[in-house]
Amino acid sequence: MVRRPHSCQTWASMIYYWDQAIEVGGMKRIDRVRNQGVPDVAVQEDFGEPVAGGGLLHRRAFLRGGVAFAGATGALAVTARDARSAADIAQGTPITMHTPGAPFSKYGVPSSHERQVVRAFTPNDRRPGTGASRTPLQMLNGTITPNGLHFERHHNGIPDTNPNTHQLLIHGLVERPLFFGLEDLHRYPMETHIRFIECSGNSGGQRGEEVSQRTAGELHGLVSCSEWTGVRLAVLLEEAGVDPSAKWILAEGADAAGMSRSVPLEKCWEDAVIALYQNGEAIRPEQGHPMRLLLPGYEGNMSVKWLHRIEVTETATYTKDETSKYSDLLPSGKSLLFTFTQGVKSVITQPSQGHKLPGAGTYQITGLAWSGAGRVREVEVSADGGTSWAEAALDGPVLPMALTRFRLPWAWTGDRLSIQSRATDDAGNVQPTRDEWLSLYGPSQFYHYNAIQLWGVNSGGDVWNIHYA
Repeated sequence: MVRRPHSCQTWASMIYYWDQAIEVGGMKRIDRVRNQGVPDVAVQEDFGEPVAGGGLLHRRAFLRGGVAFAGATGALAVTARDARSAADIAQGTPITMHTPGAPFSKYGVPSSHERQVVRAFTPNDRRPGTGASRTPLQMLNGTITPNGLHFERHHNGIPDTNPNTHQLLIHGLVERPLFFGLEDLHRYPMETHIRFIECSGNSGGQRGEEVSQRTAGELHGLVSCSEWTGVRLAVLLEEAGVDPSAKWILAEGADAAGMSRSVPLEKCWEDAVIALYQNGEAIRPEQGHPMRLLLPGYEGNMSVKWLHRIEVTETATYTKDETSKYSDLLPSGKSLLFTFTQGVKSVITQPSQGHKLPGAGTYQITGLAWSGAGRVREVEVSADGGTSWAEAALDGPVLPMALTRFRLPWAWTGDRLSIQSRATDDAGNVQPTRDEWLSLYGPSQFYHYNAIQLWGVNSGGDVWNIHYA
């Protein structure tokens, strides 16, 4: 008989039991399969019939029966490869109990068994410091990106800035031009926020006709989410005394590219931060050490790294990085400038391209959703080409301008189908289809691609990238 959760069972413990489910081929499998691919009857008793095509179950399955959902797994047969470990466990003496473990280290590193969890990038032989590396979204869970896996985008390499001599200048239309060193900034009130940063070129490779068979991280990994700590830019601007005629700032980095962007002054007053720490430690060199601008919800290129100068101006500066690049080509042939806010977006990370489902059964579909306009209000999942949708459960807390993890139980019968997710934010914006997005832009436009991502699944359990169901 399948165990049912006690009435006082907590969500945290349900997640714990869920994570104890058997993992095969990188995917968590939740039940054994009987009767030619029909999910275990006990699972259907607990969670009811599918609520949408393709075997999607109700999101409340996690809340109503998390323990039973995991308990339906049972134990997979012990293979010869696992026999020794099974015997050790039965005797209470696992292999790791036979010898002392490793000593302390000055700085922790991932397990040696996680060496494959790395950023993906294509080496640039002509300009080694120019390009991007991508977060392996399909290998992670939760919403916070480890510092060593946060995506990178560099225009001319990573400068080696000295925190003892680096200064931030605020000048232009101000009463008092001011310099701020790192020690100076530490004297100001600090605050901490969890926010995503996304390159506006993220997912742009999907806009072409060619279907690239790459992982979720390789396609969509120019987005990451961290806990950022720093000083409100508004505090520094108030001290400098901004002229009433000012409407913009120019933010410039200290890299060899002199990367610079115009930012509306209104955003600076609202929520811009001079970030000094990322996930509790000083910002790393590839993320802008010792300080970077953080503009929540805006395209990542505007959160200028290695920030050394802010000029307060009356108009936008129209730099090369916001005219020849990071502009949106329209069907008319004209380009739209200053489309700062990142659109509402989601992507299923498990299962996704490169994963293989070991057999019909009940699985967890999970992924990430985000919006530069605020909080994610809803994520829906379809497994029948968009004919029907099931609402996914959102891991809390759901924060504005932060990645949100969604999850949905799925009883896959082994049929060939496709899966996709669609996000809606609290401003009412709905993630568009591929055709809807393409209709808005010119043929070579690839910035701000936020169309729905589809993954195909064949009867053998292979998952691959597709444009249409």
